Amino acid sequence: MATPVVVAERELREYLQVAVAAARQAGEVIRSSFHAPKDVQHKGKVDLVTETDKQCEALILQHISAAFPSHKFIGEEASAVGGTAGLTDDPTWMVDPLDGTTNFVHRYPFVCVSIGLAVSKSVVVGVVFNPILNEMFTAMRGHGAMLNDQPIRASSQADIGSALLGTEIGTKRDSATVGGITARIAHLLFKVRSLRMSGSCALNLVGVACGRLDLFYEIGFGGPWDVAAGSLILEEAGGLCFDPSGGPFDVMACRVAASNGHLRTPFVEALACDAIANGQT
Repeated sequence: MATPVVVAERELREYLQVAVAAARQAGEVIRSSFHAPKDVQHKGKVDLVTETDKQCEALILQHISAAFPSHKFIGEEASAVGGTAGLTDDPTWMVDPLDGTTNFVHRYPFVCVSIGLAVSKSVVVGVVFNPILNEMFTAMRGHGAMLNDQPIRASSQADIGSALLGTEIGTKRDSATVGGITARIAHLLFKVRSLRMSGSCALNLVGVACGRLDLFYEIGFGGPWDVAAGSLILEEAGGLCFDPSGGPFDVMACRVAASNGHLRTPFVEALACDAIANGQT
């Protein structure tokens, strides 16, 4: 994990204001087309993209570029075409214009816009907006996390056996990957109270941030746009973000584990029984 940088509060608030406005604009496009027929394309066997994804990404990048023309971008749909750019020290926006595209296609209301800003490789502003449920999660580094402008905190659950765990199946459908995922879930179900899959990595992270979930992990998700904003919101809400092996969280690694402030150690121990959690794919 990059060492957190100090950015003046005035700058953070300016960044956040622009990100929130961009998220609301994209959210209105998502909301207005939520119940309409979808033009669905495939990036993989079960990895979907719609015209709404592309429209929202273009809208977000245009809005942010107008305010901060020197800033860089790592967006999901642009990366699907040209590959994921490396993260530098330059101010870089990591954008998922529609996290939960399969949910969107099926009119399942767990979709969101995710916008994170990294400065010197440290995420300093995060916005996750579910326009269907009208939930706006925001955070600025060092200034706490909010849901619709009200402070949020991760749960106080200290017993992993009473914890609610979130995870995802992912989009790979080869036998080895599916077998590993299901074996891991079967193992963890004996450690926690129950398990949920929302279909959105970003919403799972903010779910831990506001105490709806106690734990979350996912390995092999799409890219940094899935976790940049949510990881900051979680940390600012008193939660913890780390690699499933127990090491430091790397926003570019496509591996994340998350907990409230009490369950990291038992969660890492539970994941340690799984070879995939320790770096094998």
